Amino acid sequence: MQVTPGIIFMHKRFVFNFVCRILFLVSLVMIFPLLWALSDEDPNQGIRAFGFTILLGLIFSVFIISIFKVKKLQIEQATYKDTLSIVGLSWVLLSLWGALPLYLMEVVPNYTDAVFEIVSGFTTTGSSIFKDVEILPRSILFWRSLTHWLGGLGVISFFIALFPSFGITSMRLYNFESSGIDSSKMSSQIRKTASLLWIIYIFLTVISVLLLYFNGMPIFDAICHAFGAIATGGYSTKNASIGAYGRNIQWIIIFIMVSGGVNFSFYIKLLRGQFRNIFKSEEIWLYFALLFGGSVICAILLSSHGKIFDNILDSVFQVVSIMTATGYATTDFAQWPYGAQCILLILMFVGGCVGSTSGGFKVVRVLVSFKKSFQTIKQYIYPHAIISVRLNGVALSEKIILSVMSYFIIYIVLFVFGAMLLLIFESCDIVTAISASISALSSVGPGLGAVGPMQNYAWMTIWSKWTLIFLMLAGRMELHAILLLFIPATWRK
Repeated sequence: MQVTPGIIFMHKRFVFNFVCRILFLVSLVMIFPLLWALSDEDPNQGIRAFGFTILLGLIFSVFIISIFKVKKLQIEQATYKDTLSIVGLSWVLLSLWGALPLYLMEVVPNYTDAVFEIVSGFTTTGSSIFKDVEILPRSILFWRSLTHWLGGLGVISFFIALFPSFGITSMRLYNFESSGIDSSKMSSQIRKTASLLWIIYIFLTVISVLLLYFNGMPIFDAICHAFGAIATGGYSTKNASIGAYGRNIQWIIIFIMVSGGVNFSFYIKLLRGQFRNIFKSEEIWLYFALLFGGSVICAILLSSHGKIFDNILDSVFQVVSIMTATGYATTDFAQWPYGAQCILLILMFVGGCVGSTSGGFKVVRVLVSFKKSFQTIKQYIYPHAIISVRLNGVALSEKIILSVMSYFIIYIVLFVFGAMLLLIFESCDIVTAISASISALSSVGPGLGAVGPMQNYAWMTIWSKWTLIFLMLAGRMELHAILLLFIPATWRK
């Protein structure tokens, strides 16, 4: 049987063209931190750094787009490998390019640190190499937070919302970048869906900014923290993170983080009045049950320390921050009792809902994994019975269940691989290695031990930082898109 090469092998021309279109768009978005550089007292260095990066991005992207022109037939013939490659390459290129302002402004000691900081931003991880963020120029602080906001729903979904002319390819790109086990129902109106999600996202962001501002937070801080909270990122403009602000601000941040950790299709159903579907969602129920249960357990374990109200607030805040993979901190939870730290570590692995801005393994995958385990046990008891795994009352196909199981295996392998490399490169304690690895893969930010909430990642070697950079990108892109780039068959003809 003859195989058409164009169908099987990656269309490099189309891939490079599309990736550079995304680079062009994000280059234009970088004008916003440039405006903050213009408003600083000594703007010259910021203007040069951001101006050069913007021009480089625009010139390079236009040059590549003009060379690698694509026709409609090539777009229609785009394969799954093409779209996965676009997702992976886009995030890698944007990270390498987005790190330039930090490096050019000499706020980091080397380019690796700049890439680490921006990858942590785009992937909404929130891990930082900065010991003192309060001395950074506002343009850099804003750019860090803006990468959170763009990475929250995804830069590719942003592109699709603005430029929907790629048909079925747009649907695949959206599905591969967003987190979920089945997004096929969105395929018929992908542009409309992406646009609606971004409208909701912008609306929630604006509401968040106003709530923070009218409760006493300066407008610049309000914008940056709103970006970080709704995108479940975690970058702050203060060394003490949210701990620098009062209780009202902390409760507002909790509300915003919970909102970001919910599947955004929840808001679409809410707007359409589909309340029955919302209440039937097992994922939503488990998500809030884990938040509530984790908060109660941690508060009980902390009951012997401090005032009861403070314990409740600290427990709720840190549980929400960790489970939604935001990473904001109001207290040093690395000093909490081991039982409470264990709860946080488990929630760090679980993460938020699919289709949210959160990281982690995702609540629905945990749910499906447990259901599959119970189904296997029941099958031993009733060997001749036909027992299906059901989610929200609907039987799941074996393909979906297999994808969840394979995702779990790859997730664990990468987690162990990352922890082992950190132990080799740093000779650190095992708690630090384990928490740093799972924190990077789950896009959480702070961990335990030497990477706790009051620490940073500046002390790590270059090799450790690149290990964590890989884990952060893999976790944000749902593993497959970044792993595909390392398979030789992706690039062969």
